[in-house]
Amino acid sequence: MRLLHTMIRVGDLDRSIDFYTGLLGMKLLRRQDFPDGKFTLAFVGYTDERDGTVIELTHNWDTPSYDLGNGFGHLAVEVEDAYAACEKIKAQGGTVVREAGPMKHGTTVIAFVTDPDGYKIEFIQKKK
Repeated sequence: MRLLHTMIRVGDLDRSIDFYTGLLGMKLLRRQDFPDGKFTLAFVGYTDERDGTVIELTHNWDTPSYDLGNGFGHLAVEVEDAYAACEKIKAQGGTVVREAGPMKHGTTVIAFVTDPDGYKIEFIQKKK
């Protein structure tokens, strides 16, 4: 068994694809419209779906936004330099909600940003 993908619902698919590909450097792996169901699925990731876990962005055509609730935590992305990654996000108009720095009660350098729908993405700096 292996983990295939995590699905999140998004209000504006193109805006979300731009965020994940443009700001986070993922690739758009595939996109498919389902007119009868009035939804579109787009898969983004750093590797092909055969080789790693990806994110499924689900856009229901009639739903412009979602209540994220309090059960979902975050997606985690390893970065070379969390400080530089935060500066890149801010320079491109993204939102950093926790600046890069050591985690509480530890030494791992982390940061948090949000995507256009408010989902949190944790940057975890690669250990040297």
